[in-house]
Amino acid sequence: MTLDDLKPGLRHTETITVREAMAVPAQARIFDPATEMPPVFATANMIAFIEWACVHALAPYLGSHQRSVGTKVEVSHLGATPIGMQVTAEVKLVEIDGRQLRFAVVCRDESEIIGEGHHERMVIDHERFMQRLARKQAGR
Repeated sequence: MTLDDLKPGLRHTETITVREAMAVPAQARIFDPATEMPPVFATANMIAFIEWACVHALAPYLGSHQRSVGTKVEVSHLGATPIGMQVTAEVKLVEIDGRQLRFAVVCRDESEIIGEGHHERMVIDHERFMQRLARKQAGR
């Protein structure tokens, strides 16, 4: 398969178990250790999980020189998920505009929908992207 074979309607599902490192208190320790937070799946990690589901969905279609990078996230976090519960991310490719890809996304835990919205990714040439990063870093 190649990028030319990629069509709207592509679906992919991933499931994880929420671990302590994925919960809000772990995020709080990074930014503000003094703040007490509830032990639930962090929004940032839900979004990261959605991104990885999209990465995995696209993997069979990308050449060895290609990657996809996230460019936009429009996701509502609708429900809290405790540590130890499973979460499933369901992604569906709904639009292709050149190298820009738009996914409809839904996350569910074992009880309810916990997140939904859209996520956009751009297909990039990995070597050119890394060259741009190197130039940017050198220009600091």
